[in-house]
Amino acid sequence: MELFITIFAALFSVMNPFGTVPVFVSLTQENSSLERNRIALWASINVFIILLISFSAGKYILLFFGVTLNSLKIAGGLIIATSGFALLTGEFRKHKGMKVEKVKEDIKTRSEISLTPLAMPMIAGPGTMSLLISYNQEYSELDKVFIILAAISVATICIYLILKSSFYIVRLLGASGINSLSRIIGFIVITIGVEFIISAIANIFHIG
Repeated sequence: MELFITIFAALFSVMNPFGTVPVFVSLTQENSSLERNRIALWASINVFIILLISFSAGKYILLFFGVTLNSLKIAGGLIIATSGFALLTGEFRKHKGMKVEKVKEDIKTRSEISLTPLAMPMIAGPGTMSLLISYNQEYSELDKVFIILAAISVATICIYLILKSSFYIVRLLGASGINSLSRIIGFIVITIGVEFIISAIANIFHIG
């Protein structure tokens, strides 16, 4: 249970679906409730597939590029910490390359937004992928793999419920409430990134 909570909390914080709520509302305000639910469902399914591929193919990605786990942890830690700083400073959308005006212009040329920009890069970005690749290397026992898969599944369900309830969340919390929540999550995300970097440096220098 401790591992499940740790993995779930890390995944949920790094993905930060609450930070995607204003973008989802902005992009789907002209859609019907049924269409919004469908978009939320497919965005969640796409996130689940991305997370599953990142976790299951992690070791092969490292082998193919000749990257060590410690290098991945340092790079991933920097990406995660940078995302956290973006949340703290209110620059999350800009950090993800998601200026809503540009996205709105872009989606006029295509009918589906559940994969991009919602699933990737807004929710399942490089930080999330590097997190799962490192988990793939750290936890190879079958029981721990199932726990991680369970955490991925529950996190995906939470993403669906949050996206589906986006308009209610905006009404309830307002822009300032969502911003405050994102800043709190941002602080947690920074600590996760720093922990990754410290862990890699400790391994390199055989500390502890």
